[in-house]
Amino acid sequence: MKANSIQDVGVDVAKSVFQIHAVDARGDVVMRRQLKRAQFLPFFAQLPPCRVGMEACGGAHHWARQLRQYGHAVCLMAPQFVKPFVKTNKNDRADAEAIVEAMSRPGMRFVAIKETWQQDMLIIHRVRERMVKARTALMNEIRGLLQEYGIVFQRGSHHLRAGLLQVLGSPEDRLSDSVQQLMQHLVEEWTDLDKRLEECTFTIGQSYRSHETCRKLGELPGIGPITATAMVATVGDARVFKNGRQLSAFFGLVPRHDGTGGKTRMKGLSKRGDRYVRKLLVHGARAVLQAAEKKPHLRNRWVLQLSQRRGFNKACCALANKNARRCWAVLVGREPREVMRATRYPPRATRASGPRFPGGSPSIALPLRG
Repeated sequence: MKANSIQDVGVDVAKSVFQIHAVDARGDVVMRRQLKRAQFLPFFAQLPPCRVGMEACGGAHHWARQLRQYGHAVCLMAPQFVKPFVKTNKNDRADAEAIVEAMSRPGMRFVAIKETWQQDMLIIHRVRERMVKARTALMNEIRGLLQEYGIVFQRGSHHLRAGLLQVLGSPEDRLSDSVQQLMQHLVEEWTDLDKRLEECTFTIGQSYRSHETCRKLGELPGIGPITATAMVATVGDARVFKNGRQLSAFFGLVPRHDGTGGKTRMKGLSKRGDRYVRKLLVHGARAVLQAAEKKPHLRNRWVLQLSQRRGFNKACCALANKNARRCWAVLVGREPREVMRATRYPPRATRASGPRFPGGSPSIALPLRG
């Protein structure tokens, strides 16, 4: 009888201990209980279907998929949205109670549950990103060590590799035998990192070619296989976002703002959400802007004018914002060519009036003041 009256359950997830806080339809506390890891799934298996709230932390998506199999409706929330509901001192019981309170708010924003294939793809991206950082750190270490011997190379990994191999194969005794042996080991480590990076990139390319939505995203300027697969794996169902601006805000590509007394001040980019996808969008926009000067096109004219007026970096962020909105339009089912036509600006002669809107819109073409 007690279990049948449960409507909402808050779960404070940890590695080995799970705190349960259950309430009925009136909000009265029905159960407070601590479960071990082995007891967690059997407890919810015998529980009637109800709403289960958890913070979107490590392992939360796995438990959410498991609980959905038992008929429960799982609500994942960002931890920063749960924190204001914690009363007095912080502990497991207070956290579980705060989760129930937060999930009952009508305006609460919930995190979409990631499927297994999404997490598989994101793991490949995370491992690849770590190896890219390790390779960059290794190259910088080689440069710093050789600089102590007066050996300096031009910028670029190809200049460093060619110059290093030339130094190691030179008959001149610029380096001692022990240092040459050490440098040879570093070159082998560098080669091994390159090989593993190629394997990860090849796997991402296979997923890109086998996924129709990823291929459609790849038709947008500034979106390649890496960005497309990361976008699809991170977002999943884009219909949880009302429009393209919400997806752009999800990646932190819109300005922060604060205000009081009816006055709102716009600040810099919020930089919220997934910083990895945001970085890919900005880098892709930077590549498009660099190529736009060599290959002028109607759809690139506005970003070139924006770059001249506001600077290169701000134009890159504006184009990244536009690309995020375009990605939302493609993810909800629109064709890339249709999206590009909708976000293409008219010639300069017909843009004499109208509000300035550097970010653009995936659904309509707004005029841009020259």
